[in-house]
Amino acid sequence: MYQEERMLAILDYLKKHERISVEQICDLFLVSRDTARRDLVKLEEEGAVTRTRGGAVLPQLRHEIKSYQDRLNVVSEEKQRIGKKAATFVTDGDVVILDASTTVQACAEFLLDKQATVITNSIHQADILSNGELLNIHLLGGKLEKDHRFLYGSAVVEKVSSYNADIAFIGVVGISEQGLTIAHEEDGMVKRKMIEQSNYVIALADSSKFGRSEFFRFAKLEDVDLIITDKTPDQHVEQMLDAHHVKLIIAEK
Repeated sequence: MYQEERMLAILDYLKKHERISVEQICDLFLVSRDTARRDLVKLEEEGAVTRTRGGAVLPQLRHEIKSYQDRLNVVSEEKQRIGKKAATFVTDGDVVILDASTTVQACAEFLLDKQATVITNSIHQADILSNGELLNIHLLGGKLEKDHRFLYGSAVVEKVSSYNADIAFIGVVGISEQGLTIAHEEDGMVKRKMIEQSNYVIALADSSKFGRSEFFRFAKLEDVDLIITDKTPDQHVEQMLDAHHVKLIIAEK
């Protein structure tokens, strides 16, 4: 079992049992204590767990995460503009990855006349894309996150690793000097693999995402090629992106 798969399994165990010990990791995955500790150190660095004496627990969320349906109603006009602009980067024949974010869903709505192959872990995205006659759709199978309607887990991560994509469209909760962050570690691990398998990475984020930082970092700034947003951010944000060679496009009204 690869480390990333083991980390997902550790998080699944924590969701059910609230805490895990180094000894339990060794017994469950047949690894050494040093390997178990390295897994926990990496998970803590990414904000997914809080290490304790001899093990780890899940961290407390700093604020409530809205359901998918609630998020569909937030800044919808901005998301539509961002999504429409993002869709212009897709050309016929492209292999495209879409994650499960609502802003990326807005992009999906403008891809229906494209001739492309689309890979996604979002039930909503797949449903929208099914209306595109020339689209070839691959829905990644795994565990269902019922509230937010995305599929996750080691099966999804493993399947994504078998694809080579031209473009990945990724949504975020926060963009800061620390990188791109998300509220759900399961979603974040899938996003990370999507980024790794894509030649060009476009993050879609309304302006409220700049300067925010959630508890799970799934990418560094330099992992992203372009960010599409709805209005010009503060100068220090532009300088930060420029320092990491990230292009910025504003989806004008």
